[in-house]
Amino acid sequence: MNTTTQLSELTFTVSGRVSRPCVEVYEAVADPEQLSKYFTTGGARGRLEPGNDVTWGFHDFPGAFPVTVVSAEPPRRIVIEWEGEATTEKGVTTTTFEFEPIDGDTRTLVTISESSWLPTADGARNAFGNCEGWTSMLNALKAWVEHGINLREGFYK
Repeated sequence: MNTTTQLSELTFTVSGRVSRPCVEVYEAVADPEQLSKYFTTGGARGRLEPGNDVTWGFHDFPGAFPVTVVSAEPPRRIVIEWEGEATTEKGVTTTTFEFEPIDGDTRTLVTISESSWLPTADGARNAFGNCEGWTSMLNALKAWVEHGINLREGFYK
């Protein structure tokens, strides 16, 4: 018997382990000064806390992107929304960062999930692009927090 479930939206999840305590890894994402050193190549403004005016800039996608912080539960979870093409009627994607202490909080499992992409060719292309971007962010986060290395420096510009 062949049963098919109709997709209403596309979602993805990526994860990786960072060899630092949960609070330190959370801060590397929430703090705009740190985020600007390894991820937002055009700079970040505003701490990832509800009510803050937050923008992210990238050399590979010029312009400042407004980011809405839906919720923040230090040091375990941050939920943001930001504009995306080929998304559901709201016109934004929802991105959730989860930080789970492992190995006695000597390491942190970071999980990033994004949703709200339309189940269309354009939606899939944009979701796959963002999936690549968040995977790159996880790699850059690990290199920055563990070794102070900015993997993205000179990568896009």
